Amino acid sequence: MTRKPFFTFNAGRGEIRIGSRLFGLPRHPSLRIALGVGLILGGVLGFLPVLGFWMLPLGLLVLSLDLPLVRRWRRSFVVRRERRNGKKEQREGAASRRPADKEEKGK
Repeated sequence: MTRKPFFTFNAGRGEIRIGSRLFGLPRHPSLRIALGVGLILGGVLGFLPVLGFWMLPLGLLVLSLDLPLVRRWRRSFVVRRERRNGKKEQREGAASRRPADKEEKGK
């Protein structure tokens, strides 16, 4: 059974979906870069009220649309995470099959 992801990022359409909310990003690259830098600066000051450390990854995500270096970081992070999740699913699948195999052998 596949879970619906809590977070999705559509770079082609310039949209970020968090839960059931959809956020559109500015179409002009300079506005997106300014938004990304602002989010990162707000994230650095995350210990203050209203601002939070959640702003750091969101700012990097917004910057990954326009800056190739940040885009490479994001893509390598996604690949590593997918590999780790795939291995985790394989282990869970193997663990769920083991008890059934033991029951059949015992008969």
